[in-house]
Amino acid sequence: MQITVSTNGVSIAYELNDSTASKELYAQLPMTIEVEDYGGLEKIFYPPNKLATSDTPLVKKANVGTLAYYAPWGDVVMFYKGFGSASGLYELGHAVSGADQITSLSGTIQIEKSGD
Repeated sequence: MQITVSTNGVSIAYELNDSTASKELYAQLPMTIEVEDYGGLEKIFYPPNKLATSDTPLVKKANVGTLAYYAPWGDVVMFYKGFGSASGLYELGHAVSGADQITSLSGTIQIEKSGD
């Protein structure tokens, strides 16, 4: 499963893992949604429906381009700087192109299925 996150001429492609949370995010696409910067190391957005995390691996060490789901807040996280791990932070996939563009995401973004 691949998705594309885009806005203002910027495009980032992600390869999703085969977890329940990734499949539930994928099923909600396409979506147009607001993104915000958080903590100077990630961009976050809140999908319309929370994701189930059964059989979804916890993030052991987030790298630039890691796509994750923070269950306590119900937000999807796109890391543009490295990060360790956190309780409730589940791995959804990783950027396969455009990871260096994550920092430039702002305002309204489009998220679509790609590579089907």
